[in-house]
Amino acid sequence: MFTKEILPNYVAYFSMEVGLDSSMPTYSGGLGVLAGDTLRAAADLGLPMIGVTLLHRKGYFRQTLDAGGNQTESPAGWNYEEVLQPMVPRAFVPIAGRAVMVRAWRYVVRGVFGHTVPVYFLDTDLKENSPWEKSLTEALYDGDARHRLCQEVVLGMGGVAMLQVLGYKNVSTHHMNEGHAAFLTLALLEREAARGDLAAVAETDCEAVRQRSVFTTHTPVPAGHDQFSVALVSEVLGAARLAALEKLQCIQGGMLNMTYLALHLSRYVNGVAMRHGEISRDLFPDHAIDAITNGVHAQTWTAAPFRNLYDRFIPEWRRDNFYLRYAIKIPLADVQRAHALAKREMLAQIAPRTKAHLAENVLTICFARRAAGYKRADLLFTDLERLEAIAEQAGPFQVIFSGKAHPHDEAGKAMIRRIFEFSKKLKDSLRVVYLQNYDMDLARSLCAGVDLWLNTPERPLEASGTSGMKAALNGVPSLSVLDGWWVEGHVEGVTGWAIGDDGVADLASEAKSLYDKLEHAILPLYYGQPDAYAEIRRSAISLNGSFFHTQRMVLQYVRNAYLGVEP
Repeated sequence: MFTKEILPNYVAYFSMEVGLDSSMPTYSGGLGVLAGDTLRAAADLGLPMIGVTLLHRKGYFRQTLDAGGNQTESPAGWNYEEVLQPMVPRAFVPIAGRAVMVRAWRYVVRGVFGHTVPVYFLDTDLKENSPWEKSLTEALYDGDARHRLCQEVVLGMGGVAMLQVLGYKNVSTHHMNEGHAAFLTLALLEREAARGDLAAVAETDCEAVRQRSVFTTHTPVPAGHDQFSVALVSEVLGAARLAALEKLQCIQGGMLNMTYLALHLSRYVNGVAMRHGEISRDLFPDHAIDAITNGVHAQTWTAAPFRNLYDRFIPEWRRDNFYLRYAIKIPLADVQRAHALAKREMLAQIAPRTKAHLAENVLTICFARRAAGYKRADLLFTDLERLEAIAEQAGPFQVIFSGKAHPHDEAGKAMIRRIFEFSKKLKDSLRVVYLQNYDMDLARSLCAGVDLWLNTPERPLEASGTSGMKAALNGVPSLSVLDGWWVEGHVEGVTGWAIGDDGVADLASEAKSLYDKLEHAILPLYYGQPDAYAEIRRSAISLNGSFFHTQRMVLQYVRNAYLGVEP
């Protein structure tokens, strides 16, 4: 637990999305779930942290898939008034020459020792605002570029203003979880400038903002960073703020790059895995970029059968996740029993979702994450004849897919349709099911109940990834391309298996490697040497589960990013 002497001032953690519960659809995928896990770990550790995000009254979206895999979206409204506490103070944020009013709703995250971390959901649905202004906090990642820019103004500048009116005077660190929140640095700069005049900003003012700002980047390619045209920025924020952004060298090629803004005004910057840190330093060679590998909140993502198992053999694990290292001493029979129970519970949960019957005694593989082209969900189906031959000769297996494609991501939607097509072609040789409306509850069940976690991203586009970490907490090994966190977590035949090698990425060779590992290593082990497979389960917990958790991650942020900063 942290004391005021160790960390006396607040850390304000800003994220466009925060995943705290399936009943609160304010997240789209890994970025938001990571934010929720970070806040939970901060509560466990007694860290003086505050979360800031947007309300997203209509949520991300609810996914429906027809028989052909065609995705349709509908609002994912939620009863936020029953879950959140409305706050009385109001703040204002400048948008297109108007002072848009913002209010906040509070949610309290409670840690293992009872320490609490408040999370404030910003909301512009107030009678004083125009209908369009009210819509800014309506849905996550919705609307055109102007809408997105204004959402980011509400998050960054509105978030800083809201913390002020809520009485948080001693915030020493503002942590930006991705560049969506970078406008908070502009708000801080206005406060530092003499009389709030951005034209008078000096380098000493910039340095004062840097000392209060920390930035985590999650994007390993230039195209993934938010950019807005100069004309749009001028319209929304005005000429004076645009001039300040130009002076800060955040405008390139007529576009404001939110990552450059965050980079230029942060005292500490990090990528989210060791490999991602290297890639980020290549992308932005003029900036010092560290790396802190992501983690997951162990208590949240460990299924009940394994929580009970750890409580019996490692009772200290909840307060200190590093104790999971001693899972290596848990008898294999107990590990096998816990997994069998988790698998049974998973199959019971997903049975109503699919017409295909999944067998309990068959190796079950899962690929579940946001449906995006670079994640290559269809790599498994590169050679259908070989896939069928493996299932016939090496042993049967069944595959579960799940994940949403962004409403505007046609490539992601096409990927889902292709998986449905492959499922129909393979129906006589192996079962392939796609579960719609992937959320935290379903993810928790899948990560615990399957036998193998599959991950096939195009290198080097996986900044970190966290789903395999959740699987490892439940004794589920990974079969994954060597990218993101798996570069650090992979021990061949011990914590799982690698697809391909660490050399030049090649789709054909990676597909061949995937098939070879299934045919010659995984299936023979699963069916022929169940105790040896259980040893890999246990090693995944002991080696990966004990390290890739948010308690370790947040401690690294405290040590490397938060300490030594004055308010």
